[in-house]
Amino acid sequence: MAQGEDDAELEELRRRRAAALQAQLGAQQIDPTLLAAQEAEMDRRASEQKEVLRRLLTPEARERLGRIRLAKPDVAQAVEQQIIQLAASGRLRRQIDDPTLVQILERLMPERREIKITRR
Repeated sequence: MAQGEDDAELEELRRRRAAALQAQLGAQQIDPTLLAAQEAEMDRRASEQKEVLRRLLTPEARERLGRIRLAKPDVAQAVEQQIIQLAASGRLRRQIDDPTLVQILERLMPERREIKITRR
């Protein structure tokens, strides 16, 4: 995963959070220090999560997760959260490699409906 992609992702998260805060507060004046503190907290959490995933995933698995994030960000977020929860609970004994990540994805991905077209 390239550094530019990570920076763009962090900037997108900041922009979404700022928009959510503005919508939440409505017409009220936003305290710039509060906004800056919340952004700093978000940055800290994002970098913490990124570091944990870097330690838990092999390079091949990180690459696959990066490709999934491009196509389906919600699925990638769910996988990341599950991996972090597994690590926090102590159920991970080694790094997650690509085949293990594929197994996690198969469990999380909804089953595809098969569309069958019959001609008459």
